[in-house]
Amino acid sequence: MSDWHSWAAIAVFVCAYAAIISERVHRTAAALGGAAAMLAIGATDDGAAFFDEHSGIDWNVIFLLLGMMAIVGVLRQTGLFEYLAIWAVKRARGRPFRVMAMLIVITALASALLDNVTTVLLVAPVTLLVCERLALPAAPFLIAEVLSSNIGGTATLVGDPPNIIIASRAGLTFNDFLVHLAPIAAVLTVVLVVMCRVMFRKVFVYDEKRAAEVMALEEREAIRDHRLLYQGIAVLALVIIGFVAHPVLHYAPSVVALLGAGLLIAVSKVETGEALKEVEWPTLAFFAGLFIMVGSLIETGVIGEISRALADATGGSELGATMLLVFGSAVLSGVVDNIPYVATMAPITADLAHGFGGDGVHVLWWALALGADLGGNATAIGASANVVVLGIAERSRQPISFWQFTKYGLVVTAVTVTVAAGYLWLRYFVLN
Repeated sequence: MSDWHSWAAIAVFVCAYAAIISERVHRTAAALGGAAAMLAIGATDDGAAFFDEHSGIDWNVIFLLLGMMAIVGVLRQTGLFEYLAIWAVKRARGRPFRVMAMLIVITALASALLDNVTTVLLVAPVTLLVCERLALPAAPFLIAEVLSSNIGGTATLVGDPPNIIIASRAGLTFNDFLVHLAPIAAVLTVVLVVMCRVMFRKVFVYDEKRAAEVMALEEREAIRDHRLLYQGIAVLALVIIGFVAHPVLHYAPSVVALLGAGLLIAVSKVETGEALKEVEWPTLAFFAGLFIMVGSLIETGVIGEISRALADATGGSELGATMLLVFGSAVLSGVVDNIPYVATMAPITADLAHGFGGDGVHVLWWALALGADLGGNATAIGASANVVVLGIAERSRQPISFWQFTKYGLVVTAVTVTVAAGYLWLRYFVLN
């Protein structure tokens, strides 16, 4: 690609990003418009945009979302989410902060076992119902959950898509991530709970009357279709087993999700149109546009140049490389989606790790994972889970603006990345 294409691609991306931030144009329209402009100026072509796994649309992400959205859409018809909402409020005695703390911890644990996108698809509907029952604004609770999902997803190989890319490139196992990243993910979850107590303190207004009304409810009465519930839970369990058994089965998460969605629609009486009606199509279109824009930056060499500059700035210091990688990745992952960023940065990190005399399990891989995963919290489009939650909130007529999310995300990212950097320094350079 020529320098002209590189600068033109940067200009298109900046304009589209500005349109998303300004919210004068719907984010899906801005992303698709930016993608069309990238194709029009020749920054990418149809082959690279739609079929290249490294720089085009990540169909694994798109179809994973499609399959899980369909499954969640069927489960929503059973009354399961109402059941869970009433159960959660009753366990928290109707106290808003207890509810938020409970949802944060549940989301973090589920994101480590599943993946953060699947988790928010399951938890967000419950949260909306909890807030409705307690007459609380949903936005703070949804924001806290998505921040928690990105933190919890850091803990394991399957928790966040960038971790899968890192594991594949470095030859890391599920246990490697568990040993090296799960401890700091647990600490950061506690840090998030404390921060949310401060950031959202004005929201925690206890309504005794509302709480009493919920406490008087019988959650079992919320279930509307027991047979469909059992079918949905059985299929969801099979999907989860498929996710966890990926190293053995070798089925991509997207394939597992689509198989699960197809099986559930086939065995249940739910109409295919009804199931697909619950899919967040604007969110999927936004991802497609965003992937094409970021892929164009990869095709024109823009992200590669940024990544190499980051690598060259280490000055031959392993500690310097670690700190630059964790903070640099956090900044860049807040601007572009962390999946294509990690795909671009992984080979450069491999060269750095080899240069410092270490392959496989190496501190630089953990720096990349922590920086990219936690940096995804910085802005509303920094990670896939963020975009999904914003789409769910908008569809429920409780929209969360770009800046409403980002003003909290930036603070949480700054604190968690700093704590993570301290963890890397202490564990791998002081105690090692």
